[in-house]
Amino acid sequence: MRYQISGRQIDIGEALQTHVKAELGETVEKYAQRPTDAVVVFTRSGHETVCEATVHLSTGLTAQAKGHSPEIYAAFEACREKMDKQLRRYKRRLRDHHDRRTQPVEFAGGSSYILARSDEPEEIEPDTLQPLIIAEMETKVPEVSVGEAVMQLELSGQKLLVFRNEGHGGVNVVYRRDDGNIGWIDPRNSK
Repeated sequence: MRYQISGRQIDIGEALQTHVKAELGETVEKYAQRPTDAVVVFTRSGHETVCEATVHLSTGLTAQAKGHSPEIYAAFEACREKMDKQLRRYKRRLRDHHDRRTQPVEFAGGSSYILARSDEPEEIEPDTLQPLIIAEMETKVPEVSVGEAVMQLELSGQKLLVFRNEGHGGVNVVYRRDDGNIGWIDPRNSK
């Protein structure tokens, strides 16, 4: 597994990097058979250290976790425990996903835009309805089943996931609802 361990305004020493590689590697390999790479970033937030870890699996799934603590090692341990809990919760589904899928998840390319927010008061009518694009990026859209998309949403901790439905090839969305349930949008099924 490849590791990218960095700190934002924090010096990351060799001892911490070795500790992160050993502990995170042991945690991930216990549940996922072929992890490909991990990105771990340490940052300062006031008096706390924040550790964010993202692990990409060969099947296309991504797991993310975040931990906070005044001490840098404790922040990593909190993050590692959350990652362990997520992967343990989905261990059977990860194994089934791995066994059922002979090829890695296919990704389609797409454009992602960041739009400038309007600072004008609501009473003032804007000159144009076209938003101002302030950034454009390439994004990846996975082609997975609805069950895999829900698992990816849970593992990543994101609020929504856009994916191409493996069953019919259409673009779908799964999202976390305010009541805690998961919503699924499939425009193909609308009449």
